[in-house]
Amino acid sequence: MKLLKRWNELTTILRVEGAPLSNCDAEQSIKWAICHRKNSLFYKTLHGAKQGDIIQSMIRTCNQNGISSFDCLVALQENRSRVCETPEHWLPWNYELNL
Repeated sequence: MKLLKRWNELTTILRVEGAPLSNCDAEQSIKWAICHRKNSLFYKTLHGAKQGDIIQSMIRTCNQNGISSFDCLVALQENRSRVCETPEHWLPWNYELNL
């Protein structure tokens, strides 16, 4: 009986053209957050936590944009003096222009 009272609201997704029937993307985002939370339990200092957060953010940004996070982080390490001078040129979406 309660289901019938809310039938219109429950079937709204069926009337919206192009609405995704899967929440896989949302679940993947949550998995990243949970994994990061578990990893953060092992940071020993606030400085270490900040560095870990930056690295996790870089990896996540690369993955969401189809960029190799490994290649990006290697390039940042190999060019660290240039990265310190102009960090805005070394973001995941434009670091290759500076190699």
